[in-house]
Amino acid sequence: MTPESPTALIADDEPLLRQSLARMLAEVWPELRLVAEARNGREAVELFEAHRPQVCFLDVRMPGMSGVDAARRIGARARLVFVTAFTDYAVDAFDQGALDYLVKPVEVARLGDTVARLKERLHQPGPQDLVARLDELAARLDQRASTGPLRWIKASIGACVQLIPIERVDYLQSDGKYTNVAWRDPEGIHRVSLVRLSLSDLVRQLDQTAFVQVHRSYAVHLASVSHVVRHENETGTLHLHGRTETISVSRSRSHLFRQM
Repeated sequence: MTPESPTALIADDEPLLRQSLARMLAEVWPELRLVAEARNGREAVELFEAHRPQVCFLDVRMPGMSGVDAARRIGARARLVFVTAFTDYAVDAFDQGALDYLVKPVEVARLGDTVARLKERLHQPGPQDLVARLDELAARLDQRASTGPLRWIKASIGACVQLIPIERVDYLQSDGKYTNVAWRDPEGIHRVSLVRLSLSDLVRQLDQTAFVQVHRSYAVHLASVSHVVRHENETGTLHLHGRTETISVSRSRSHLFRQM
């Protein structure tokens, strides 16, 4: 690398995803120099002001300030690439790459295409209507957040991060500040993965008609419940389709299953 090497910042609240993207960038753009990694939008703005990278890879959804709000602060001072698990609410706003995006899990081939475009445009002025594009993207984010629950859960599996479709989740178990997600992969194999959110925080983001917290340590996907065994002390035990483990139902939650 030389002093003229292009520079970049990566912002994502998930450390494994930051590491994965950094590794892939080193493969497809070896002359790029990664000068900062941020855990949220606020930190991304602070590190941008400190290092002034030419490219910013911003996760759309981050706690506190989102990637889009961070981009609005950064503006045309850097080339912006959004990283997202969702495309249906946002793709039109990117308009043929005027604002680029990567879909999680990021693939090397798609990243290579993005890098090729960045190299072409690195020393060109940004789109004149950048602020309007970012405002539109932010509005779509706000609309989605207010109208729909999570459709995927982002969870850790070893050294990787997996996007788990909600329909494959059977139950959630509290693990202190984090939550274990019990789910089935496409082959029907049972998996347990870690989410860096508390059980209560995660449940609040899910469809309340599909997931219910049945105990201070457990929430279940109602579609996965086979039957419930009631006990004399007004508690209960849930049995799940295709699973040997059972879930305790607290006395305060037993009313949810009186019709079963």
